[in-house]
Amino acid sequence: MSFADQSQSSPPTGILFVVSAPSGAGKTSLVAALLKNDPALKLSVSYTTRPRRPGEIDGSHYHFIDHARFEAMVAAQAFVEYARVFDNAYGTAEASLRETLEQGQDLLLEIDWQGARQVRERFPEAVSIFIVPPSLAALEERLRGRGQDSDGVIRDRMAKARDELSHWDEYGYLVVNDQFEQALAELGAILQAERLRTLQQAAHEQQRLRSMLGG
Repeated sequence: MSFADQSQSSPPTGILFVVSAPSGAGKTSLVAALLKNDPALKLSVSYTTRPRRPGEIDGSHYHFIDHARFEAMVAAQAFVEYARVFDNAYGTAEASLRETLEQGQDLLLEIDWQGARQVRERFPEAVSIFIVPPSLAALEERLRGRGQDSDGVIRDRMAKARDELSHWDEYGYLVVNDQFEQALAELGAILQAERLRTLQQAAHEQQRLRSMLGG
């Protein structure tokens, strides 16, 4: 295949990064820092029925909707993925996801393993990353440090975490969040490596490559 044929068959598209982790593993803080450090990356905003937490903004952290509207979107097959976690539901609208990627924008989707599995079925090219805590003891300490949940809720979250951890091998990358800065650097390295893949680079560097190849 010539460079011209290759570039025409591979128009510039954004990369979809899927990040999952057990609750309390530090995923939210890592994702926030990653987005701050990487202006070329955009967060995909999911829909949820859970109540807003202090400091969260509708349309920025999540699209907060009620259960009736969520179920209507499920019935309309508007979600590329959705899952029910504890007493709440989460979902990602497929149309906006595809539109943003087709514009060449890199997207980060922060979802649980159930949602990630559904996304990979529809977007097999998605880059999936699983973040784990250094230990279950550290995970429980972080959950208690939030000061937001009762002992009963924390016990439920720890039980759920053990189940979530069993799905680590479904992901392309594994990052251990022991030292925050190290984990953040590893996430950044994953993004950079994926952007430097041959076809991805060729789509963005068509003019440069044509010039060097005399075409």
